[in-house]
Amino acid sequence: MAPIAKIIGQRVALGMLTLWIVSVLIFAGVQLLPGDIATEMLGQSATAETIAAFRKSLGLDLPVHLRYAYWLADVLRGDLGTALSNGRDIGELIRPRLFNTLFLALTAAIMAVPSALLGGLLSALYRNTFFDRLINVFTLSSISLPEFFIAYILIMVLSAKAGIFPSLSDVDSTAGLAGRLNAVALPALTLMLAVLAHMTRMTRTSIINLLSNQYIETARLKGLPEWRVLVRHALPNAWAPIVTVIVLNLAYLITGVVIVEVVFVYPGLGQLIVDSVQKRDIPVVQACSLIFAATYVLLNLTADVLSIVTNPRLMHPK
Repeated sequence: MAPIAKIIGQRVALGMLTLWIVSVLIFAGVQLLPGDIATEMLGQSATAETIAAFRKSLGLDLPVHLRYAYWLADVLRGDLGTALSNGRDIGELIRPRLFNTLFLALTAAIMAVPSALLGGLLSALYRNTFFDRLINVFTLSSISLPEFFIAYILIMVLSAKAGIFPSLSDVDSTAGLAGRLNAVALPALTLMLAVLAHMTRMTRTSIINLLSNQYIETARLKGLPEWRVLVRHALPNAWAPIVTVIVLNLAYLITGVVIVEVVFVYPGLGQLIVDSVQKRDIPVVQACSLIFAATYVLLNLTADVLSIVTNPRLMHPK
């Protein structure tokens, strides 16, 4: 276990370093946003003295490196600051939005992962048949279309014409599970179609690559059905690359929801960051960006660790 622990420790250290670098880039990028925060908040009619006093109250008169140091120290203490637009604590402002985003991503993942595994297994089982070609056409089509295009097609078909689901995902805090699922149906389906292709094709490719191995031929010679050979012998050995792709796509489900949330006006973290950019609410933009970055780094780190644990050969690269 010592080599595994050492490699995992190295991955964790690299993930922390990456997150620190990302925090620097987030802070620097936010400072480059066009427009002046004080002017945006006080209006064009504000006097120069009023603007200068407001900038000083926000600490904007300090050098950039000091502002970053103070911001990072507050974040490490769990203090994300105060929103400029309404004076609310950013932690309290983000908490329900983050829950909505995680609920949307989880719903999409529950739909996408079993569908991808089943589609990949069936495609490998019936490879080079019409069903296999149909799966390939479907996955290539879904991966080629941008999320906003898929979203508008689903709105037109399932909302405007069929009237099955609402076109706007207005989630109320008092809504029950059924109400939430109905509200997130279209955005979850959009995200599902966006990530389904990667997982399906990786499952198919990994299974097919293992079918020529000797132990697979031995299982077939024993008279086992083809589906049982795939599920009991091929799939467990193909799990390392499959689980890596699944976790990476889960990271995308959480961090790539911005466009989908804007299209469906879904009250999640992605919609909040877009609204905050429009208002020049810098502290909220920084907090949301950091949460997205931390989530992506954490899930990438998880995928890296799982690929090592499920495939010990990666510990000894040649």
